[in-house]
Amino acid sequence: MAQSTGTTEKRRGDGGDGGGSAGTATDKPKGFLAGLERAGNALPNPFWLFVILAGVVIVSSWLGSKAGMSAKDPASGEVIEVQNLLTSEYLQKMVTDAVDNFVTFAPVGLILVCMLGVAIAEYSGFIGAAIRAAVSKVRSPMWLTYVVALAGVTGSVASDAVYVILIPLGAAAFRAVGRNPIVGAMVAFAASSAGFNSSLVLNITDVLLAGISTSAAQFVDPEYVVSPLANYFFSMASALVLSAIITAVTELFIVKHTKKTIDESKINYEAAAFTKPGNGGSDSDDDVRTDTGATTSVGRVGDRAGRDEKRAAKKAEADAHTGSSSSESRADDTPNGETRSKEELRDELELDPREAKALKVGGFAALATVAAWAALLFIPGSPLRGEGDGILNSPLLTDIVVPIALLFAIVGIAYGLSIGSIRDSSDIPDFMEKGLSTLTAMMVLFFAVAQFTSYFSWSNLGQWTAIKGSELLTKADLPPLVLFAALVLMVAALNLLITSGSAQWALMAPVVVPMLMYVGITPEVSQMLFRIGDSPSNIITPMSPYFALALTFLQKYYKPAGVGTLMSLAIPYSVAMLVGWFLFFTLWYLLGIPLGPGVPVR
Repeated sequence: MAQSTGTTEKRRGDGGDGGGSAGTATDKPKGFLAGLERAGNALPNPFWLFVILAGVVIVSSWLGSKAGMSAKDPASGEVIEVQNLLTSEYLQKMVTDAVDNFVTFAPVGLILVCMLGVAIAEYSGFIGAAIRAAVSKVRSPMWLTYVVALAGVTGSVASDAVYVILIPLGAAAFRAVGRNPIVGAMVAFAASSAGFNSSLVLNITDVLLAGISTSAAQFVDPEYVVSPLANYFFSMASALVLSAIITAVTELFIVKHTKKTIDESKINYEAAAFTKPGNGGSDSDDDVRTDTGATTSVGRVGDRAGRDEKRAAKKAEADAHTGSSSSESRADDTPNGETRSKEELRDELELDPREAKALKVGGFAALATVAAWAALLFIPGSPLRGEGDGILNSPLLTDIVVPIALLFAIVGIAYGLSIGSIRDSSDIPDFMEKGLSTLTAMMVLFFAVAQFTSYFSWSNLGQWTAIKGSELLTKADLPPLVLFAALVLMVAALNLLITSGSAQWALMAPVVVPMLMYVGITPEVSQMLFRIGDSPSNIITPMSPYFALALTFLQKYYKPAGVGTLMSLAIPYSVAMLVGWFLFFTLWYLLGIPLGPGVPVR
């Protein structure tokens, strides 16, 4: 894969996200976020960071056990005690369970399976062509940001698979229009993670949280049932509002912040490209095979030659009018390190006739696949309906990563056969292999993360913190809106330690839901407040496996990036979304708009 080496001369552009040069040793960015980035980047490699954190958990478990730290689980009545991991039992467990900790670490299997399908769509050229077609129609940078943000927020319907799909697509979309791919990746990550609890469509999160809320509400009213649609009206509106907040933070702050802190000459723009040179994504009959079996693109010569001639003519004409050379124009018009001008990047967005035709074939394949999926989901008696002939508990929704992988695979195969990037059956496993090869660094990191999270779970430190925090909130006697704010802040703080939303709500709901019911606050409101506090802090906790995933992508595009880089870019989104979302809920609450069908807000 080609990698941009950048330029030795610092260039200042006049547009996009790359207009400014990065801070230098004599002109370092100042302020809290710049300081946070420098401090965070002084930390060791993320692999060693999680090894160190695992050690901290082990020592803390010993101290907590010696201090007799315990808490009563409000759901089961069981006393949760902090477990000392420095015992023979747990030391042996660290050895015997190390492999299981890794292979059962949820994101590992999910990402590997999802990538098998995504890789076919990517290396056949479908993903690049589809997004090029969509991005080419979005001329305003702000609208592009909003579209990527809304796709990320709504992408929660794909569950955790949204991260591995959207983050690279966000980077590619921004790079294709001459903007900083780091910004595009952050927009996608903020929307997918911090906006996870809102969506334009109903998803599995609604079902999961509603079930937990129902169980908690029945401590007070045995007949009470919280519907999966309980928060739908507000969640749908929130998707639009959060996308607007992400857009505002990006355009007003993140773009300027990256100009000051990111050395654009070190950005690997080719890594963020829609298609990769020699990746088998050719659409020409002139493709040839290498000895290794990989497909090498030598096609599209005629199409590209024609484009090059037109581009050269445009440049010559522009140079004649302005008296400047094309190289000077490029220097003024592109980010540092980008080897192509915005005009050239825009030209790359154009689809040639064969690409457009193949894209239609892929689109028809997608529609047929979705139609079959819908039939299996909605036709009564379907073998893929859930227990009790249910829809929302169907494996097509509860284990949606497999249908998503199949969808990408089918669409990629249809596109590849049409355009010629798939010449025989061996191309398909070749694409899968290439896709999985991009995840090796992530798997190394995930081994350390899996051990850390397992130790944290064994110690019961997370459960103890959640229960004690809920009890503290219960004892507070606060006005409704102040109580709401306190609950949201507490959820956000606890989410830094317990990143599983369902696990955290399972611990908190038995205390919070009955407590608020006794003062006239419905379980549906409590559930929505939890959702508001839960997802915005997802993007700033290293405890989350998807924080590590985002960092891996960031380092793919910008090798010097570290934990501090990601934190300095994520905190503005987290704070703005937490505050903005709660203020939106406050307005909704005061206006008395129902949270969902037949669900009053007060």
